[in-house]
Amino acid sequence: MKRDRSINWRRTNAAGLNLKGMRVAIVGGTAGIGRAISRLMASRGATVTVVGQTFRDADVPGINFIKADLSLMREAKRLGEFLPAETLDMAIFTAGIFAAPKRQETAEGLERDMAVSYLSRLVILREIATRLGIQRPAGQTKPRVFVMGFPGVGQTGTLEDLNAEKSYGAMKVHMNTVAGNEMLVLESVKRYPNANFYGLNPGIIKTDIRSNFMGHNKALFGLIEGLIGLLTPSAEAYADKIVPLLVAPDLEGHSGVHFNKTGDAILPSPGLTDSHVKTFLAASERLIARIGVSVAH
Repeated sequence: MKRDRSINWRRTNAAGLNLKGMRVAIVGGTAGIGRAISRLMASRGATVTVVGQTFRDADVPGINFIKADLSLMREAKRLGEFLPAETLDMAIFTAGIFAAPKRQETAEGLERDMAVSYLSRLVILREIATRLGIQRPAGQTKPRVFVMGFPGVGQTGTLEDLNAEKSYGAMKVHMNTVAGNEMLVLESVKRYPNANFYGLNPGIIKTDIRSNFMGHNKALFGLIEGLIGLLTPSAEAYADKIVPLLVAPDLEGHSGVHFNKTGDAILPSPGLTDSHVKTFLAASERLIARIGVSVAH
């Protein structure tokens, strides 16, 4: 990753934030980084709607829950239509898994990592983008969308066999989700000028995202996660560092920028030209259309 030194923001302490009145939706906010962000923002006064399978924070004031299976595109489209995008100040996409050792297929016939970690985001974002914040009071900054992944690491995606039907490799599949999410930010900047879009690269954080990659080897997973826990920050530590970035006034006017684990701006991956982004997104849309789900424009 290369730093983008043309962009700086005033760093503040998360404990001093006042987010009263802010409305946020976090797709994937029931676990890992998304949950840590939702709990912190709610503690500072925001009203947060989290989306996922299992709600663990019913006792936390300010957090609401929508149950959804993000492996299914029909469910993602329903969710996008249902979310109160008109009143949102911010939408954050954190839901993701890691590809399994052997190919896993959803009930709709899509490779599971692609479905959860990228394609569902594309469907939901397209459904909510034009409605974002349109019922908020006049004079506010544009609504913000943050897409979490690993931008800036040089992944451009492999267009052939996006659904991994001809050949399968866990790392190859996951790198397609990495590339897709970075391109989703870059493409949305031009498609939806009514909102600001940003990418987040948290690096390696102690969460359960790698459990799927380990398959049924719980002993190996426990060992690796134990080592990761010693060497990497927790989801809560990352949230403390990144939430001030999410609401920083200095981001206004810098739509399309990506940020690394410390909140520094980074340059996009080389090779993500406008034509390449357009081609990759079009291929993604065709894959989703195969199961009878249309992607909004």
